[in-house]
Amino acid sequence: MDLVRLFCDGNPQLFYQFVNIPFAFLFYCLARQGHLSVIKRYVYLTLGGFILAIVTMGPYSLLLFFSAVLLLLLIRCLHPMHIHYWTLGLQMCWQTCWHLYIQYQLYWLQETPDFRLLLATSAIMLMTQRVSSLSLDLQEGTVTSPFQNSSRGLSVLIPFLSYSLNFPALLGGPLCSFNTFVESVRQISVTSPLASYLGRLTSKMLQVVVLVWIKYPLKELLKSITFTVNSPCVCQNIIWIWVLSLLLKMNYYAHWKLSECVNNAAGMGFHAYSRSGKSSWDGFSDGSPWVTEASSRPSVFARQWNRTTAAWLRRMVFKRSNRSSLFMTFGFSAWWHGLHPGQILGFIIWAITVQGDYKIHHFLHPKLTSKWRKWLYVCLNWAFTQLTISCVVVCVELQSLESVELLWSSYIAVFPLLSVLMIIIL
Repeated sequence: MDLVRLFCDGNPQLFYQFVNIPFAFLFYCLARQGHLSVIKRYVYLTLGGFILAIVTMGPYSLLLFFSAVLLLLLIRCLHPMHIHYWTLGLQMCWQTCWHLYIQYQLYWLQETPDFRLLLATSAIMLMTQRVSSLSLDLQEGTVTSPFQNSSRGLSVLIPFLSYSLNFPALLGGPLCSFNTFVESVRQISVTSPLASYLGRLTSKMLQVVVLVWIKYPLKELLKSITFTVNSPCVCQNIIWIWVLSLLLKMNYYAHWKLSECVNNAAGMGFHAYSRSGKSSWDGFSDGSPWVTEASSRPSVFARQWNRTTAAWLRRMVFKRSNRSSLFMTFGFSAWWHGLHPGQILGFIIWAITVQGDYKIHHFLHPKLTSKWRKWLYVCLNWAFTQLTISCVVVCVELQSLESVELLWSSYIAVFPLLSVLMIIIL
């Protein structure tokens, strides 16, 4: 199978990220050889974001540009102590308007939304993370407003605009703080040796290829298992939904890993040298698929899944909520994702599962006095995590009420209900 078809199949967004790599590599080479000053690096990244948005989103790229300009206006007009609430509130309202418009097309007009609009909405969601993270940094004083010194020119705005629209993070993240972004851009010319850079980039590209390839045997396995409503075979429907969730998760893993590759190709994401002298390029990362899938507790899975987004939700909501922090966090996540019926149910299930996990672990952990008990607990909890997360992924990804009907047609719905039971009992 040809490489273009491999990346295009069912996921054009993945293909766009793949096409970004040569331009990111060119940026790294020019910066490393001293052909780009720091200010020119910001211009390159911003111009690349403008071009990428226009090429991939067409007229809907204006939605993204509006968010970037709005951020600069808010920074100019508001005191740093008040900017975060206005930025997060206005950006979430802007994002929600387009999510509701997509739902209007889907459920009322029964039309398929334009893919460019879906791509623009996805980019706006990532933009919301960046602008809200920056606004909170400004409020907390870890980033200085460019307008505090009136003698400075408009050139000080370029890093802020570049942070919002830089092309490596435009379509896929991962999220990093403004200070980390600025430091990465400045330090490109003094990062690890070129051989280490090429080796890590090649290794991560191979991981992407493996993740994309895994989808094909999963698709064949899904076709070989027949899903039957109210099937007398309990395991058949459960296995079918579990395989479907694995297939959907592979799309996410491949996209996150490829987004990490784009950032690395641009020379960003260099973390540090280990004690053995090896370089680490995991500074910009949404986590390892293998570590995530090996999680033996739903709460651990929640922290590992899309790691930078999980950290963002923790910072924006969990740490700032006085009551019901867990459910407020998952409720905000459902709002950020678009408030489709399946998404609301999926995040309710996830919140209940994590809450149940805390109670079960607190109750059982003191009783795990022997190795075989610990091993049995880990194995059973891993299986429970996989099955409950399967319910979450299917609901969130399918979005509509059909996902709810799908779950209730299978005994897999019993596992989230077990979490509810544990919360009541414990």
